[in-house]
Amino acid sequence: MAAERLVIIGGDAAGMSAASQARRLKGPDELVITAFERGNFTSYSACGIPYWVGGDVEQRDDLIARTPEEHRARAIDLRMRTEVTEIDVAGQRVRSLDRESGETSWTGFDKLVIATGARPVRPALPGMDAAGVHGVQTLDDGQALLDTLDRAKGRRAVVVGAGYIGVEMAEAMLKHGFEVTVLNRGEQPMATLDPDMGRLVHDAMDGLGIRTVNGAGVTAIRTGTDGRVSGVETADASYPADVVVLGIGVEPETTLARAVGLPVGPHGGLLTDLSMRVVGHDNIWAGGDCVEVLDLVAGRTRHIALGTHANKHGQIIGSNVGGGYGTFPGVVGTAVSKVCDLEIARTGLREKDARAVGLRFVTATIESTGRAGYYPGARPMTVKMLAEYRTGRLLGVQIVGREGAAKRVDVAAVALTAGMTVEQMTALDLGYAPPFSPVWDPVLVAARKTVTAVRKAGTA
Repeated sequence: MAAERLVIIGGDAAGMSAASQARRLKGPDELVITAFERGNFTSYSACGIPYWVGGDVEQRDDLIARTPEEHRARAIDLRMRTEVTEIDVAGQRVRSLDRESGETSWTGFDKLVIATGARPVRPALPGMDAAGVHGVQTLDDGQALLDTLDRAKGRRAVVVGAGYIGVEMAEAMLKHGFEVTVLNRGEQPMATLDPDMGRLVHDAMDGLGIRTVNGAGVTAIRTGTDGRVSGVETADASYPADVVVLGIGVEPETTLARAVGLPVGPHGGLLTDLSMRVVGHDNIWAGGDCVEVLDLVAGRTRHIALGTHANKHGQIIGSNVGGGYGTFPGVVGTAVSKVCDLEIARTGLREKDARAVGLRFVTATIESTGRAGYYPGARPMTVKMLAEYRTGRLLGVQIVGREGAAKRVDVAAVALTAGMTVEQMTALDLGYAPPFSPVWDPVLVAARKTVTAVRKAGTA
């Protein structure tokens, strides 16, 4: 009996996790695995790029989990710098282009995995392609930015966007000794938080010497006579720049999938079932940043580009295509970040998310510390909690603070996944010792205050 043919498009987290897991379950005599990666690297941490650029991670290769040679040693035919340009669903084959030789060829498959990732949002504005304007999506992008920083004649950096990548890159530019301006078209930085919590991030960034301008939509990139970036224009002002970093966000890379009519959701990502199989196609799976997943709190699909999800998707896909079984039930939207020593975390729904799905809710915000107040090094943190009106079901948590703040969000993520109420949360048996927490952990203090808000709302 001939071996099955598995083709994977994309050689990073989801794609190569799928390949590795499938290979654990089936040997090369049972399953032939061919993977295509259009870039120069595979299985690397894109989330770590800002920290490499900022100098926290010393070497680029520290971000690489597994090299092409290591994958090939496991009987995975990994073809680097080879881009899939067409999927023939009916013929069960893909066309690929070798970017070095220029040659094209067709490769047949019995099972196909689409792991094409996401692409940075890059508005079609004048000057956007000028020298000195950088996106930060791949290791090559990171190296190009570092090269520009080394050559820059001035020390003025403008970061466009104030989401996770924007604030992380603002920190990286600060560490390189640049004068940093962040242009944010929203009301406050970190739009994944409610504006009142985003204001805390804004104040902290100001305190670090990072100038943040809100309500500043970019209209053009200004260039000098040498063709290099010289400034950034908004409707109201002009900001001089020797380097510009784009941190506007990403969107699913589904060009190939759309061309053959594979189903996509409202956020542009591929739609799959619980096994990560593309809806309506028995032999095609998809995972990573190119898919939409179910939000367990909101009950709708959403696009979340995180390596944690991509690796899980790959493991599940690899199990399913390799003859096992696995499912991905969904997410609660947990994410953490930092800018210098300020930690930022969120999980579940923001206020506007809850309104969008028709949920009535109450909120509570508390100030606490990460350790007992009398213990040396106790630093402040703010916790905001949302709960459903009357039922008290936890809907979301946001945390902004210093050391020890961000990872407390994991308690809330577990509570959300379990469908707990805020009253049930108050009885959680969390670890306590003065170096790690006050007697009442900040998350539990927020839960207690939210219980009071729920009760008051129920009697109103």
